[in-house]
Amino acid sequence: MAQHLNKDSLAKIAPKLAEFTETTLFGDLWQRKELSLRERSLITISALVTMNKYAQLQWHIQFAKENGLTDEDIVEVFTHLAFYVGWPSAVTALETLKIEDE
Repeated sequence: MAQHLNKDSLAKIAPKLAEFTETTLFGDLWQRKELSLRERSLITISALVTMNKYAQLQWHIQFAKENGLTDEDIVEVFTHLAFYVGWPSAVTALETLKIEDE
C-alpha cells in the first residue's frame, strides 16, 4: 500500500517539492487576493474529485472546513460534480468526508 505523505515525510523524501509546496503553493498562490480561501478550497476539492485524487482530498476537506466550508457545502459540491465528472467519483468523494456527529 502506498504511503500517505504529510509535510514532514514529504520534506524528508523530496525537500525541494516540500519547499515549493510551502513557499510557492501555500505561501504565494493560496494567498493571492483575487479569490478567497473558501473559493480556492471549493476549486481545489472539485479538481481533486475530478482527477480521482482521494488521498489528497482528505487533507483538503479538512483545510476547506478551516476556510469556511461546512459539511453541507462539501456534500453539495460532490452532488453537483456527480453530473459533470460521474456518479462513482462523487460517491467515492463522499466516502472521504467525515461528517461530525450532530
